[in-house]
Amino acid sequence: MKLNKSIHQIIDCIKDKKGTDIVILDIRGLSSLADYFIICTSDSGPKTRAITNYIKKDLSKNKIKPIQIEGLDRLDWVLMDYFDTVIHIFKKETREFYNIERLWADAKVLKLDDD
Repeated sequence: MKLNKSIHQIIDCIKDKKGTDIVILDIRGLSSLADYFIICTSDSGPKTRAITNYIKKDLSKNKIKPIQIEGLDRLDWVLMDYFDTVIHIFKKETREFYNIERLWADAKVLKLDDD
């Protein structure tokens, strides 16, 4: 799967803030919502907030701003909408419960190895 520069930038941000279990779902042709879902796991609310803030700050350097960010009130599942890319930052239990990978089983999947 060929990924654009901003997706690589997002992945680097997640890794820098110790997000884990990173998966990219290519949903092009399956949905008009976006082209890609990036999913990761965070082990705490403060880490979720740090990942969110870091992505937002880093992408803004290239004048890339989110349409919307949801979930900052509870930090169980933060969704960052960047037009063609939607980032999902989950606490482990919430990710297991919603199991987005199963819901989008027809998508092409790229699982990144944790460093």
